[in-house]
Amino acid sequence: MSEHSSYSVGKSHSIGGNSNYMERIEAVNFALDNDDGARTHYYDKADLILVGVSRCGKTPTCLYMAMQFGIRAANYPLTEDDMERLQLPAALRAHQHKLFGLTIDPDRLTAIRNERKPNSRYSSYAQCEFEVREVENLFRRENIPHINSTHFSVEEISAKILVEKGVERRFK
Repeated sequence: MSEHSSYSVGKSHSIGGNSNYMERIEAVNFALDNDDGARTHYYDKADLILVGVSRCGKTPTCLYMAMQFGIRAANYPLTEDDMERLQLPAALRAHQHKLFGLTIDPDRLTAIRNERKPNSRYSSYAQCEFEVREVENLFRRENIPHINSTHFSVEEISAKILVEKGVERRFK
């Protein structure tokens, strides 16, 4: 190899003179501040907005994209009320071009929710199957690109989202 070592221990973790560091911190703060539909009035600043049922992987995916690529990703949980209205919530309509949907197999969703709230309506197979079916119908009706997250890691989900949406990484 013709490359020489920089002899800088910990160089990859250095923050001095690295604009990527500040972009990464801003993106992570954005993801945390805009988690779970908390601050929809900042969606105009988002690069992406992930939507889907509760516990399908929206938050970990947003945080991964923020940490690894500086992507400002918000997420919004679609609820039973949203599905009964048969349309996107008002907070999302103006940002439809930024939306990407996550879905999950009902069996997997039931298992995840049972760890959080065992033996509840929220974690019942019937409820999970209903929510997944309705959210997938909403994605098709509103022409929202989506992926089933059941068998993919957050790294794979993130890569697929960035490619499909054409979102540029702020750093590599």
